[in-house]
Formats: sequence, structure tokens, C-alpha cells
Amino acid sequence: MLYLVPTPIGNLADVTFRAVEILGAVDLVACEDTRRSSILLTHYGVNTPTISYHDHNERQRAPQLLERMKAGQRVALISDAGSPGLSDPGFYLVRLCWEENIRVQALPGPTALIPALTASGLPSECFVFEGFLPHKKGRNKRLEAMRSETRTIVLYESPHRLIRTLNDLVSVLGPERTGAVARELTKKFEEIHRTSLQKLLEYFGNKTTIKGEFVIIIAPPTFT
Repeated sequence: MLYLVPTPIGNLADVTFRAVEILGAVDLVACEDTRRSSILLTHYGVNTPTISYHDHNERQRAPQLLERMKAGQRVALISDAGSPGLSDPGFYLVRLCWEENIRVQALPGPTALIPALTASGLPSECFVFEGFLPHKKGRNKRLEAMRSETRTIVLYESPHRLIRTLNDLVSVLGPERTGAVARELTKKFEEIHRTSLQKLLEYFGNKTTIKGEFVIIIAPPTFT
């Protein structure tokens, strides 16, 4: 059996009782980064063996995990932060489990997407989640598709690509389009800024350093 276990996106207190219980009960925990995950596991006294599972080794590691589960072992998959499989490693392994009739159970829990969207005050009854935009191939096509999107758009972005993405959004969607940028959610320096895309670009463009993990929310074109 495979458990998809969400982990805190910043505040260790956001883990659920059930998540800790399952992490301690399974036979193996597959981690995006075993060193980072050890902080969480040690904090909650979880001594379950771990193994690395990330974007660079999933094609080799997934069949190994599959064999363990076929043999009756229970495996939990966790990412560095948030829900595995949602802009994090996990999709490939889950697909293999379905093909082999191995049960998959996803636990509810932390994710940056929902807190950022609901706190932004932008329309949330109907939205599209774009995850991370491609770095190169397919990027322009994805951006152009947003031009005709009538729903709220939610993106994830890393600190070293934030300015590039904001600049692209201004170019494609227009400088006056309303947007919001959420940074370091659940952490000490959490902040959410909502204004025009142009002003968001200027605000973050004027910073000497940009740190943290970011969620970008773009309002529908009809939002005022």
C-alpha cells in the first residue's frame, strides 16, 4: 500500500496527528530529500527507515518501491513540503500503483495553494492551478494560453525565477491586471501582497535579495 502524506510547508506544528501515526507505522518512508525530512521525522519521534525518491531518481526508484509494496510492505511518500504529487514527485509512482492494483491513499493536509488563494481575497469559487511554468520548452505556449483564461490562475514559483515570471505575466496579461504574491506561508516572515501585476513586479524587483517559496495568484480579467 502507498500512503501520500502531506508535510508542513513551513510550520512544523501544521502536521496532522494521522500523518505522524502513519509515518511511524509504515515499513518505509520515501522522501524527496532524506536530510530535510529527517528534521520533521526526528521532531515527532518517527524512526521509520527512509529512502530517497525525487525527480532525478524516480524512474529507477519507483519499480523498487513497487516490488516492496507487492511483497506486502507499506510505503509512505513525502515531499520536502506540502502534498506529494502536487508539483512535487509522486505522480509516476502513483500511476504505477494503479497499473499494478496497489492501493493508494492520500491524506489531506498542508499545501501552499489553498491558503494563498483564500487569503488573497481574489475569486476562489473557480480557479485553475498551473503549478510551475516550464523553464524553457513550452513556456510561451503556457503563457499565451493564460491570455484567454477567464478563471483565477494560481502558480508556484521559485525565488530565482520570480522576477522573470512576473515580467512575463505583465507582458502577456497586461500591467493593470490584479494579482497577488504570497511568500513564506505559515512561517515567521509570511507576507501577501495584492495589487496590479506591474506594481508587484516593481515591488519585488526593487528588493536586493529574494528568498522563500512563492505562490502567484492572478485575478480573472473581469475582476475589479
